[in-house]
Amino acid sequence: MAGRAAAVLMLSEAPMTMADLQDALEASKGSMSEMTRLLVESGTVRRFKPPGSRQYVYEWRDDAWAGCLQHQLDATTDLLALAESAHARGAGLPGRQQERLREMHEYYTFMVRSLEALLGQYKASR
Repeated sequence: MAGRAAAVLMLSEAPMTMADLQDALEASKGSMSEMTRLLVESGTVRRFKPPGSRQYVYEWRDDAWAGCLQHQLDATTDLLALAESAHARGAGLPGRQQERLREMHEYYTFMVRSLEALLGQYKASR
């Protein structure tokens, strides 16, 4: 459903209300509410109230793909913080568990650096 909602918004010429999306996708309000929340959180869709309107509308962001990468970077940065905390607290664990925590920390450090570089390259290419 999220893919279908993304496609409708990507191809729409104008922002869409929740009711517009429900009609276009023949979906329930609850389903559309969840899908639009996911799309906004993913950085690909913008939710806003047009001037003078009481309803929110949704539109595909002009920088949707950079927003998607930024979302991935943010989530991975949060996981790196968790890995750093776990690694610091794991000093008293047996060697095998300490090694796993160290590897987790190294992995998320690598991923954050890679995503930062990828996002920078993508933005520079635009």
